[in-house]
Amino acid sequence: MSTLMWVRTLYLTLTLTQLSVDSFPVSDKIVSLPGQPMVSFQQFSGYVTVDEKQQRSLFYYFVEAENDLRHSKPLVLWLNGGPGCSSVGAGAFIEHGPFKPNAGDSLFENDYSWNKEANMLYLESPAGVGFSYSTNKSFYTTLNDAITGHYVPQLAQLIVNSKEKFNLKGIALGNPSLEFNIDLNSEDEYNWNHGVISDSSYELLTKVCNSSRFRRELTTAGPLSEECIRVFTQVLQEQTQYRNDLEYFVTGDVCLSSSVSDDDYNDQALNKSLYPALSMPNLDHLLPPSLKLQLEKAHHHHLNLHGHDDQQKSDACAQQEVAKYLNRKDVHKAFHAQLFGVKQWNLCNRDVQYVVDQELPTILVVGSLVRSGIRVLVYSGDQDAVIPFFGTRRLVNRLAKDLGLETTDPYRAWFESKQIGGWTQVYGNNILSFATIRGASHTAPAAQPERSLLLFKSFLAGKSLPKA
Repeated sequence: MSTLMWVRTLYLTLTLTQLSVDSFPVSDKIVSLPGQPMVSFQQFSGYVTVDEKQQRSLFYYFVEAENDLRHSKPLVLWLNGGPGCSSVGAGAFIEHGPFKPNAGDSLFENDYSWNKEANMLYLESPAGVGFSYSTNKSFYTTLNDAITGHYVPQLAQLIVNSKEKFNLKGIALGNPSLEFNIDLNSEDEYNWNHGVISDSSYELLTKVCNSSRFRRELTTAGPLSEECIRVFTQVLQEQTQYRNDLEYFVTGDVCLSSSVSDDDYNDQALNKSLYPALSMPNLDHLLPPSLKLQLEKAHHHHLNLHGHDDQQKSDACAQQEVAKYLNRKDVHKAFHAQLFGVKQWNLCNRDVQYVVDQELPTILVVGSLVRSGIRVLVYSGDQDAVIPFFGTRRLVNRLAKDLGLETTDPYRAWFESKQIGGWTQVYGNNILSFATIRGASHTAPAAQPERSLLLFKSFLAGKSLPKA
């Protein structure tokens, strides 16, 4: 399935749901999720069939806005990346949904849920991710890699060019993959600046084999070069077996809990990091034993999506707790969900094999949206080493210059609760903006919920971030 076909599937899903808060079938209404506190808003979940012949259906979870003005609140579609990671598990239950799990047994209310500001629609895509499914097994082996930095702009472009009447106001891209070389090689510099790798390793990365070259070699049908094997064997040894934790939150804690087995969830980082070979059986044989061992150690110990921050203590083991909760049969029943072709629910599906096309830059698609009058916010957690903020900032600044957009709000700090929330720059009277979230990880709302909610609220209102 090509990236374009995947995007068209998402588009079809939106047309089927009609983007109305009153359009969901009564049979999809959630009476109550097991262990949830009492709430005043409604929830719906179920399946949207996008291909009857292939029996392909996508799972959705809709959360009504909290307050009495819910009918005037916007509808926000949330799509997680990975690729292959669950928008329900990661987006709703780890990042910014109404509830978070207590060790997988019950739920507590998230005080910074994004449904305080919008009606939230979490969609699991493509089929094979989360509770979404296809009975056509070939679908899982021909899927293109298009993480949210790729398919969200492409989906928005399809909506803009469509004859259907969508009132699309804007898109927000969090820690997105926009340009292959800049995104990947920024990680080398970021890790060196944060003391994760040595001067010796950084010199090898800059002069012998950088991350974009290594990723390119992994995803082409040839053997790895001796140079890249030597460089990345050293890099991985320095980063320790917890490298994937540190990539997502370089200053965060790691989860050392063994209460949930490694088989209870899939590793997000291996799908999204520089090292996809263990996710791709056709590439596995290309890895020398020493390098493969280092990757397997990193996979074995990747147990969290985020750690802690200086503002509040967040749950470093949230990933396991979500997996435990979403694998309960009573939760499946409440969600109107089923498992198809798999024994358990996984946060990310590494069984879906990807034909990687990440070298296709989507920053140009973002530019096309801006020219069409669609507001675009690009934001980055400043402690994310997977796609570091300075590479993204460079791309957005370059795009603004290419589009001839003047800076209307110069680069400055923004504030939340009388503390610096991050830094921001706005172009073309708020048509294009960039912001960092201070102290945030790759999954920014999980690490900095208050700051992320304020950023979200400001974006929806079309307002600049607070100056004090």
